[in-house]
Amino acid sequence: MKRDRSGGMDGVIIVAKPSGPTSHDVVGLVRRLAATPRVGHGGTLDPFAAGVLPVFLGGATRLTEYHLGAPKRYTATICFGETSTTDDIDGDRTRLDGPRLTREVVEAELAAMTGPIQQVPPDYSAVQVGGRRAYRMARAGEDVVLAPRNVVLEALDMLEWNDSEPDRPYAVVDVRCSAGTYVRAIARDMGTRLGTGAYLGALVRTASGAFRLEDAVPLDVLREHAADGPAGMAALMLPIDAGLEELPHAKVTTEEVRRLGEGLPTGPKTPLVVRDAPLVLAVGPNGAVVALCRAVAGILHPSKVLAVRPATDGRPNPRPPLAED
Repeated sequence: MKRDRSGGMDGVIIVAKPSGPTSHDVVGLVRRLAATPRVGHGGTLDPFAAGVLPVFLGGATRLTEYHLGAPKRYTATICFGETSTTDDIDGDRTRLDGPRLTREVVEAELAAMTGPIQQVPPDYSAVQVGGRRAYRMARAGEDVVLAPRNVVLEALDMLEWNDSEPDRPYAVVDVRCSAGTYVRAIARDMGTRLGTGAYLGALVRTASGAFRLEDAVPLDVLREHAADGPAGMAALMLPIDAGLEELPHAKVTTEEVRRLGEGLPTGPKTPLVVRDAPLVLAVGPNGAVVALCRAVAGILHPSKVLAVRPATDGRPNPRPPLAED
């Protein structure tokens, strides 16, 4: 973690979002507590959902895009016997008379849905249709027609089955899926396939890429640390490349930092383990990531420069605006 040039901080905080606030609300809170203007998150959670919400501050916001495609993991409660206008607990629900379900039947359906699938997003989603958000069209009573998208349901494992109300049982499911998957749509589609209707009653994101719920910081702990000023926030901050440890890293010298800052390719003195790669993180002498590069035949070509160029003749140089691939 370090202070960014605007007086804020560079780094990542793994927030344990509670049910209730939006992801945007959490970002706003972190922005205020850290006094940092540049803050973003690594994948929206619906207001009723809880769990892992990676929040990126300062220069780390420029790496957010490399986290958005990471696989996700959830604990989802799927309630049968009713449909919902929003496919979750917040919508208007309608009872459906369908067949009695057993644990064995539902587990078989979970197994049948696993794998690459085409999934239609919920009508109440942020997907754009002709420049308009689908949820706004749905709220206005307009017909919403959304194109299916390719997602991967890596695993759907039953954790708990409760049929104490036989007409309205529920299942708690461990969901491992690709980015872009709507867990609400999984519940909706299961209810359709089983003929009982279903909706998502609760959702907790337990992992987002390399970030895990057990490492996440609750909002009250975040506020407590913020009361201690920058040092308190720093104690919660991970380096800007947290979660990207599996990407190739290349050590560069101060002179090579200067060249990358000027948009010039450089061949690091330490030979690259991977000579050709679409994304390599260049690490400066102080151990901090200074640039995102493309490696071609062992040469680093800068795509995004995160570090300020070293001073010339005692005068600081601004970070140059480079074209971003």
